[in-house]
Amino acid sequence: MKKNILLLLLLIAGMTSVKADNITVDGVNRTYNVYAPNNLGENRPLLIFCHGYGQDANWMQYTEFKNDNVSMEAVCDTAKFVVVFPNGINKAWDISGNSDINFIKAIIDKMATQHKIDRNRVYLGGFSMGGMLTYHAMNKISDLIAAFAPCSGYPMGGATADANARAIPILHIHGTADETCAFSGAQPALNVWIAHNGCSTTERVVNNYNGFNGCKMHIWGGGKDGSEVRLLELPNKGHWISKETQVYTGKEIWNFCKNFSLYKTAPSVKITSPSDEAKYVSYGIKESVKFPDITITATAEDPNGTIEKVEFYDGSTLIATCTQEPYQATLSGAKSGKHKLQVVATDNDGETARASVILTLQSPTMAYSLTFTEGGAIPAGWTLYDNSEKRSGYSSGYTSGCRVLQLTGSPRGFSYGLYFRNINGSAHQGWAKYGLPEGGHKLSMAPGHYKIKYKACNWNMANFGAIELNIENLKDNSSVAKQTYTPNINIGNSTTNSFGTPTQQVFEFDITEQGDYAIAFYCAASGWSDGIIGQFSIENVSYAVTGITSTTAYLPEDDGFVYNLQGQRFSNLATLKPGIYISSNGKKIYKE
Repeated sequence: MKKNILLLLLLIAGMTSVKADNITVDGVNRTYNVYAPNNLGENRPLLIFCHGYGQDANWMQYTEFKNDNVSMEAVCDTAKFVVVFPNGINKAWDISGNSDINFIKAIIDKMATQHKIDRNRVYLGGFSMGGMLTYHAMNKISDLIAAFAPCSGYPMGGATADANARAIPILHIHGTADETCAFSGAQPALNVWIAHNGCSTTERVVNNYNGFNGCKMHIWGGGKDGSEVRLLELPNKGHWISKETQVYTGKEIWNFCKNFSLYKTAPSVKITSPSDEAKYVSYGIKESVKFPDITITATAEDPNGTIEKVEFYDGSTLIATCTQEPYQATLSGAKSGKHKLQVVATDNDGETARASVILTLQSPTMAYSLTFTEGGAIPAGWTLYDNSEKRSGYSSGYTSGCRVLQLTGSPRGFSYGLYFRNINGSAHQGWAKYGLPEGGHKLSMAPGHYKIKYKACNWNMANFGAIELNIENLKDNSSVAKQTYTPNINIGNSTTNSFGTPTQQVFEFDITEQGDYAIAFYCAASGWSDGIIGQFSIENVSYAVTGITSTTAYLPEDDGFVYNLQGQRFSNLATLKPGIYISSNGKKIYKE
């Protein structure tokens, strides 16, 4: 018994460097597993390896890379580097857009902060769909990744090499009996990068590689900047990671990647707030809209020295210069329109790095339309919560849960609808809100009268469920106006179902205080209640008139009464002291 307990304690102790962690990227909570050896030290390499479709980080780490003789952790322990296994959204990867590219970049940034990894030695690989993502990243972030290692995956539509991508080292590992991603597709994908790198088109082949009978290593060398391309051909292997004693995938990846570095000496800089494509929508009387001060924050590092200064620009106009952390500046008195916010970091060698984001300040005088045009996405400005998961825009790649649905039935009331739900049925625990800070858009409204138009139906509620529209003041999260509507159309849980046109809903409300607001749609307080919103817009009908509208040396002779600002009525008008009064017709007047 004591022996078993001792073994258990040793097992737990051996796992203390394994950690499940998370990070928010584009408003979405993303998760990953990270393994950092004990006594890692600083400036050590980082390997990011992405799972296949339908898998997750745990499967990749504990099943695909586990072996009785060797494991990925054992390779890390010996070579002293960090390995991260990320989780894709719904066990899949965005192999055409930026959502997972941004995830990889965020992981690199966090590992640099958390484990002081060497940004010059960051490596990326992936299995199956993770391999497809690796090829996608070759075009997107070749400046951040020193070497790439796709396994059993390549772009199904054919590989491309962006002309701006640097010459990159690649190790592709593939089994000849792969029935999911045929081995025959690996060579055409690599040929694109062999040409891009300027490698020799005459390959060198190592037969019976590492004593593995029938295994071949194909090598195309002589590329620009010392780059080379390799194809490790695994005889009679299917769609899986190789765990052979002679050829263990994790070890082969490390032995290849460790030879390459970016050799970067320039500093790096990143704008952490506001996010790119952030927007501030401010309703107000034309020519009088004032946007709030906007704080710009940034991080900067230098791999071989120190940061001397960080400069902040609005376009070409210098806002501020910082010579020490925290690096931040304030944009004040900005006008409507697009603003390119730029940050320039300069190190002690005089080398510079730049980063920029686009900030849009918009001041609609009348209608502002919030249309939905992309299925599987969370639109910019919106945040959705179902009592289990919160998703913020812009983000994409969702195939379940709260998201925009592309509706294809015929006939149909609208083509795209924002689907939100309430899993457990508690009041106000399933919602879609526009204007929350995490959604990337802020909504400011001046005192006035407003009108919201929208169409609403249920997704999977045969008995229908009410939808509550609420206007919320973000200063204290109070409700300033609300409307409840029970739809009479239920789509029926399939995007291909036909459905009629929902009745146009109109909600008019007043704003009495200038401030930041959120437009909130809530599901009914019942389990798995839901709603779908389409064709949404907000319009200003009129602005409130404030201030003194007239001044006079005499008081009006209407009914003979005026009121002070405390509500007291006075009839002896001639004896009133100078000041502000309200006449019986509601006008503010001033007695001189």
